[in-house]
Amino acid sequence: MYDIGNGQAIVSTTDFFMPIVDDPFDFGRIAATNAISDIFAMGGRPLMAIAILGFPINKLPAEVAQQIVEGGRFACRQAGIALAGGHSIDNPEPIFGLAVTGMISTKQVKRNASAEAGCELFLTKPLGIGILTTAEKQGKLKPEHKNLARDAMCEMNVIGAEFAKVDEITAMTDVTGFGLLGHLSEICLGSNLHAEINFAAIQTLDGVKEYIELGAVPGGTNRNFDSYGHLISPMHDEQKAILCDPQTSGGLLIAVRPQAVENVQNLAKLHKVPLYHVGKLLAPNNHSPLIVVK
Repeated sequence: MYDIGNGQAIVSTTDFFMPIVDDPFDFGRIAATNAISDIFAMGGRPLMAIAILGFPINKLPAEVAQQIVEGGRFACRQAGIALAGGHSIDNPEPIFGLAVTGMISTKQVKRNASAEAGCELFLTKPLGIGILTTAEKQGKLKPEHKNLARDAMCEMNVIGAEFAKVDEITAMTDVTGFGLLGHLSEICLGSNLHAEINFAAIQTLDGVKEYIELGAVPGGTNRNFDSYGHLISPMHDEQKAILCDPQTSGGLLIAVRPQAVENVQNLAKLHKVPLYHVGKLLAPNNHSPLIVVK
């Protein structure tokens, strides 16, 4: 973030990765949505983007690269910004993403270190993206579940720019590769708080629990748990698989002061964004894990 005065700042971010779906257009769209959503998760509004493309020019036809970029351009149009250029290299595996520039009001920046005890925790998307994409890679995904993860990943976190205007939202972050518990632990550590998660309130994409039983759990889940599991109360395997599931272009996690919960719910409803009440932030307690899963 770069303060340019008059209460405004420039925000800049970049994100790119290898394909997680087979369709080139969908890959480009997902990667671009994921990158643009980072700006919304900061509470900003995107202004423009440039593309980052790595492509095996001797292995795949140029039309595939064109479809990837077109998917990225489609996501940019959805966000109301231009894909203003980019750079490509010859690479053994395809990679794609964006570098995105946006603007934000310095008074509306939401930080992990600004959450407060007593705030209620809400999530804007169901979990399980990593599980469903893994099931697809393993050939286990049922036809009726084919586009669920894609559609979730292509849903842009535009609501973040509206949440940023609400003073009673004390913290906001997007849930991505570290899973829900990883990003919540960052808020807790940054704000010196503990948290409680109501597992029964966690929403998942259709079929997630079935695919867990079939072994469609991404490797990133165990890596996530290994990095922060010591901070969490004991969990059974299903809880671990869902709450540590790495998300791509996941939803927003927000902390809301109790008196503003109804207003925030109405704001989400106005913008047709689901809002799941998943837990609460608590005062620190030396006799309790950082996050208790109930």
